[in-house]
Amino acid sequence: MSGVTVSIEAVTRILEETAAEEVLPRFRSLGEADKRIKAGGEVVTVADEASERRLTQRLQDLMPGSLVVGEEAAAADPRVFERLLRDEAVWLIDPIDGTSNFAQGVPVFAMMLALIERGEICAAWIHDVPGARTGVAERGSGSWIAGARLEVAAAAPLGEMTGTLHAGQFGGPELRERIRAKRDRLGAIRSLRCAGAEYLRLASGEMHYSLFTKLMPWDHAPGVLLHAEAGGYAWTAEGQPYSPRRRESRGLLLAPDQAAWRTLHGELYGDAAFPSPGAPGAP
Repeated sequence: MSGVTVSIEAVTRILEETAAEEVLPRFRSLGEADKRIKAGGEVVTVADEASERRLTQRLQDLMPGSLVVGEEAAAADPRVFERLLRDEAVWLIDPIDGTSNFAQGVPVFAMMLALIERGEICAAWIHDVPGARTGVAERGSGSWIAGARLEVAAAAPLGEMTGTLHAGQFGGPELRERIRAKRDRLGAIRSLRCAGAEYLRLASGEMHYSLFTKLMPWDHAPGVLLHAEAGGYAWTAEGQPYSPRRRESRGLLLAPDQAAWRTLHGELYGDAAFPSPGAPGAP
């Protein structure tokens, strides 16, 4: 057990109430003045900002002395990331994951939370807003949705596994070319353009693997714990365990188990510039 000193159920209620009062009423009701492009070219809406403000206040009221690292606060002031290095408990908030979907009226978006203590992910929540379901994990206690325990898909031969590959501009041209050449061999399926939705698919056993190359902590800390507590295995491309304190990596690869991770890693990265599976420093 992680020894989390906050009520998992209370946080779930805060998340679901915020979704119901700040996010859902604005879905498919945004005006042009309600959305803008922030630094980095990503869209942000009034719903992102309102839900992050509300979650920040309520979570700090629930756990006095805790800190918050929210996506929109960090976009406005990158020094916010430094809070992850401190000893105090830190809430990671992604107020709307899949904002582009949300802004376009596509019903695939989520709200994500993680509780970090001394760099360790202790608890996590992913709320599928349109689906009205919340995946919850506490370190050492499994992953759950509505009382049902989650379990990752069983490992399978390479040609029988399915998953999503998120290389984009962050993976670099060499990785993008390798993925392009191997998509059919790797059983790649269409991305939902929402990390929270992808992690729910992984933890529920709906697909086997995912590769992400953009490692913002609010996008991955909740999902990595949910996936791990459902029995999954995740390491960075460099052969290091995932940490929300780390944003620089050539990729985060999630798989059903260590053997499947090694097989996928070999197909995606080969030997060049990366530790081979089993090499010093690799899993």
